Amino acid sequence: MAKRVGMSRDSGSSRKGWSLTAAVDNIFEFFRLAEFEILFFLFLIIAFLIFKDLTSRPEYNQLLVKKPGGVDLWPY
Repeated sequence: MAKRVGMSRDSGSSRKGWSLTAAVDNIFEFFRLAEFEILFFLFLIIAFLIFKDLTSRPEYNQLLVKKPGGVDLWPY
């Protein structure tokens, strides 16, 4: 029995659907590969936004800048 070389069975009938599926599979594969790094950077961005929001309010900013009183250990 002779082999057919270079001929595909479906002859490109569903090429568009296959490329979309391959693209989605590649995206999920990349997410699985870099899942920790993606989640770590998302955590840093969210923590930065929350801290930035807290320090932009004057009443919370004074807690970080002024000392409430008592013994002042630092000269400045």
